[in-house]
Amino acid sequence: MFKRIFWLGLGFAAGVIAVSKATAYVKANTPDAMRQFVLGPDQDHVTMRTLEGLVNEFNATRRAREAELNRTYVERAGR
Repeated sequence: MFKRIFWLGLGFAAGVIAVSKATAYVKANTPDAMRQFVLGPDQDHVTMRTLEGLVNEFNATRRAREAELNRTYVERAGR
């Protein structure tokens, strides 16, 4: 089990490093117009915007699923 945790952590760290290196490469070697197309106008906060989008999407999906389950259980209880 500890081997799996180690390899999972190592893979996660390698992924983070690869993404940060790729972002730095894009920032350093592309024209500004292309960079704005790829990274957006706020190039310094791409990571936070991505995480914020993921959290918002997760919460919206969670709320929709909760509403669906609540409707299902209310219908069953009403019979």
